[in-house]
Amino acid sequence: MSEGAAADEIAALAKEYSDLKPVIAAIDAYRQCQSDFEEAQLMLDDPEMKELAEEELPALKARLPELEQALRVALLPKDAADARPALLEIRPGTGGDEASLFAADLLRMYHRFAEARGWKAEMLDEQLTELGGIKEATLRIAGEGAFAALKYESGVHRVQRVPVTESGGRIHTSAATVAVLPEAEDVDIDIPASDIRIDTMRASGAGGQHVNTTDSAVRITHLPTGLVVTSSEKSQHQNRAIAMQVLRTRLFDLERQRAAQERAADRKAQVGSGDRSERIRTYNFPQGRMTDHRINLTLYRLDAILTGDLEEIVAALAADDQARKLAEMEA
Repeated sequence: MSEGAAADEIAALAKEYSDLKPVIAAIDAYRQCQSDFEEAQLMLDDPEMKELAEEELPALKARLPELEQALRVALLPKDAADARPALLEIRPGTGGDEASLFAADLLRMYHRFAEARGWKAEMLDEQLTELGGIKEATLRIAGEGAFAALKYESGVHRVQRVPVTESGGRIHTSAATVAVLPEAEDVDIDIPASDIRIDTMRASGAGGQHVNTTDSAVRITHLPTGLVVTSSEKSQHQNRAIAMQVLRTRLFDLERQRAAQERAADRKAQVGSGDRSERIRTYNFPQGRMTDHRINLTLYRLDAILTGDLEEIVAALAADDQARKLAEMEA
């Protein structure tokens, strides 16, 4: 950068520099502690310095393994997509109306989590049901480390509670699926015009003021893969841009999954594998309990979690993923 890199290289170099700083800091700290330890050992032979050395050595000896572990963590391969915005696609699973209402609860939960972290949450597509649930929704969350924090949320989320539609007070089990994708950039995926079909249509909604009276909704079909994306904002021009961005992101995610499957034969065993057929979490309302089945984490503060307090869960999943990667690196 100091040698006068081209303008288009500055951002990439700055990102690389930022990524390397914590690694260099970890190396320097480990080397310094190692040097201090060796120096303290030599001081044991000096009668005037022996007492001081005996005081310093236990702390230095205890700190060396901690710094070595921190260095191992710093050297773990980074997911290049971690710094990107995340697109969350939420859909009801089994359970009818109750599944749609639970999907809406998850959407609010992630929206509030984003707000608590100071991230920007933008609704790209939301199709509502008569009862206020959602048929499907796409939420874009942008902020530092957004995808890194949310990528472990992909999978089947199960809820156990008495539905509002249940008059007998019986507990039902329903589910919703969450897919978390790193937002693609234009340079990641090139989509030839010949590979897509664009249709305009009238937006659907729950009725009343939600019904769009013009053909502004856009549906884009990617012919080679059969992927279909829709956007139903008020502006047709805006809908085209949103739908293309979502399509680009889904194709980018397919490519990431293909590459990951080639690198890891046992990818399903990894936390954050993105296997959307896997039941990852249960929200039990009668017990006020949330259980993440991948790491056997159970918390009895369901109300706080559903209002966006996901910090402990995110940290535990990231730590488990980190431990797995360290074990693989040392194997």
